[in-house]
Formats: sequence, structure tokens, C-alpha cells
Amino acid sequence: MREIQFREALREAMSEEMRNDGNIYLMGEEVAEYNGAYKVSQGMLDEFGAKRVIDTPISELGFAGIGIGSAMNGLRPIIEFMTFNFSLVAIDQIINGAAKMMSMSGGQFSVPIVFRGPTGNAGMLSSQHSQCFENWYANCPGLKVVVPSNPYDAKGLLKSAILDPDPVIFMESELMYGDKGEVPEETYYIPLGKAKVVKEGTDVTLVGFGKIMKVVNAAAAELSKEGINAEVIDLRTVRPIDYATVIQSVKKTNRLVIVEESWPLGSIATEVAFKVQKDAFDYLDAPILRIMGGDVPLPYAPTLIQEFLPNPERVIKAVKEVLYVTK
Repeated sequence: MREIQFREALREAMSEEMRNDGNIYLMGEEVAEYNGAYKVSQGMLDEFGAKRVIDTPISELGFAGIGIGSAMNGLRPIIEFMTFNFSLVAIDQIINGAAKMMSMSGGQFSVPIVFRGPTGNAGMLSSQHSQCFENWYANCPGLKVVVPSNPYDAKGLLKSAILDPDPVIFMESELMYGDKGEVPEETYYIPLGKAKVVKEGTDVTLVGFGKIMKVVNAAAAELSKEGINAEVIDLRTVRPIDYATVIQSVKKTNRLVIVEESWPLGSIATEVAFKVQKDAFDYLDAPILRIMGGDVPLPYAPTLIQEFLPNPERVIKAVKEVLYVTK
């Protein structure tokens, strides 16, 4: 199987679906002439032309609204935000427009649209360009929210998102675009709303999604050296959440640690913890623990960023705590 970059996997997903359906188009800042801010759309203008790969002004509210209107009229837009921090300018269109249109129109209008771009921290970009909005959008009925962690998942999930009849928020990471992974050449789709058991284990369940899976996987590898066999689950989609896969795992391991980059209050981890304690309480041998980002705006200084973010050491400490190895 060939190995390609995360950005190339996204590009293949969009290009393959655009070749199959002339109603699909890509729109956003610098997606055309500049080949994409992160080179995700490199070469797509040459293949599909300026009517289907469209550069926009710096006006997220405007081009998000245009995309939603076109989706209501039979097209399938892919709207790229240079970062989801900038999606806040367009959040009224997304929340009060795309997410609610099917319901408010009594089923007369579907909105098959994908909003995609990077989320979370990307190094020394400071507070306004380093935020996680997965849980914000996942809180809104009418949206599906996808956060892939590797090139294989990114391609299969994006292809499914493009074909979905409802609005999909597809969140990537600036720090992952250059990551390489094995991706088959043949066509494949990954269904939305289905988690992946990355590694089977017996002692504790570790749950994460997106680029934080690097931390989770690194922690699991270190734990295995100490004889602790962690089961690792990548949620992949955070609306809908695949609670069943997590609960099935917890019933086997009896312990759960959830790792997430975002602020603690109202997080995806909080929702997973609630659901597990509600539906699998009798299987838990220890309290559920979360490893979260700091409850402050992300600092600029790299030393403070390291203190803010989850890391393998914090995960390992939490695992040992739920195993009562240390206190």
C-alpha cells in the first residue's frame, strides 16, 4: 500500500468525488490560485477550473452563506476555512442556517455541505488561532462533526462527508498536513459515526480523537513496556459519538481515561464520561479520568504551550491512577 501525506489524502478525497459529480465544488480563501493555504487543493484549479475551485475574499460569513444557499439548490459545496477560528465569523450561517434548515423547512430543504479546515493549536499562534471548536459544533443538532487522526481515515471520512445529505463539520490540524500514512489506491469510504479500535487491550480503555491520538498512542506504547495493556479507541466522529464501542471496551477493561485537547468545560470527554457512567457504571472499577487542555486561552510561549497540552506522561499517570498503581 502506498504512503501519502494527510493533505494528499484530503485532496484525493475531494478530487475523486468532484470527478464523479459535477455538482461538487470547493470554495474558500486561497484554495485556487495559491493551491490552498496548506497545499491541500494543489493542482485542483488546473483540473476543475475556476467555476469549481473558487477563491473568495476574506469574508467567511459571505462565502459560508453562498455555500449554504447553493446546497439548498442542488449543489454540494466544500467550504474551506483557513482555520476554524475564522469560522466564528460565519457561525450564524452554520448554526442558524445550515444546521436548522432541514428542520425549519419541514424537510423540504437538505443542506449537503462540508465545512472543512484545521482546528486546535498549531504551535506558537497564540490564543485567537489555537482553539478547539469540536465540542461547540457537536453541541448543535443538525450538524455532524468529524475529526480524523491519520491520512487513511481522513480520505475515507471526507469522501463519506461529501456524499452525506446533511451539513458536516470536518476538522483537521495544521500540524498533521505533512503526516504520512498508508492509503489504498482503490476507492473506499468510512461511515460517519463509527469509532475505531486502534489497539485491543485488557487493562484500561484510552479514548481520543484527532491529532491527540498521537499522544494516546505514544502513551499506550510506553504502558505496554511496563506490562499494562491499554485498549485504544479513536472516536473519529464526535457527532454522532459511537458510545457503543466505548462502552463495550469499558465492560472488558473496567477503566477509562479520555484524552482531549480542548478546554474542560462542556467537552466531548465530559459527554463520553457521562454516558459511560450512566450505561456501564457497574463495570467501572475506578473513577473515569480526563486529560484535557488547560482552562485558559492558549499562550504564545512554547514552554507554556507544553504545560497547556495533554502529553503521554499525563496519560500514563492517569492510567496508573485508575489502576491503583500509584496515587
